[in-house]
Amino acid sequence: MGKSGEERRGSIGARRNPASADAILDAAKAELIEKGYAGFSIEGVARRARAGKPTIYRWWPTKSALLLDVYQRQKGGIDYGGSGSIEEDMFRFLRSLMGHWRKTSSGSIFRSLVAEAQSNPEAAAALADYAAFRRGHSGQMVRDAQARGEVPADVDPEIVADLLSSYAWSHLLTDRLDEDDATIRRAVHAIARGILTKPAAG
Repeated sequence: MGKSGEERRGSIGARRNPASADAILDAAKAELIEKGYAGFSIEGVARRARAGKPTIYRWWPTKSALLLDVYQRQKGGIDYGGSGSIEEDMFRFLRSLMGHWRKTSSGSIFRSLVAEAQSNPEAAAALADYAAFRRGHSGQMVRDAQARGEVPADVDPEIVADLLSSYAWSHLLTDRLDEDDATIRRAVHAIARGILTKPAAG
């Protein structure tokens, strides 16, 4: 008797086999591009990847969790700064994120996930977990600026990260990803004015 696709790919236990995981993520991306979010299904992904549905659900308990991994996999090349200036770092971050959403399928994936989260508790929970992770990651720009003395220690990095994400998400959801650099800089300047260390009074 021939081996199943799952056995051929060597999926064993709860630990992800890299070849299987890559095949499933590739299949999920292809399924989404071909059928859209409404037509996307775990069954379709399993057929494309030649993997068993139990394997997919073991590693990604919900459709939203799988799609967030597809989204995260595409989200390379985002600029998190390192310029030595918090305002420049925030500008680079927003410009690269919005450009990535505009130029790849990741923008439509994330927009679909946000929409699904409005009526699906599992999608909402997955999105909330992802947002918490991103707040911590994006907030590193602020922590670095605090270490330089550019931003006061009492500024909450995650609140600043939320302000940046709010700007980006609102533009994604209203299809305004083509803002020019000058417009993005004005938005960043407005945020920076509220968090930069103020010069001592003379």
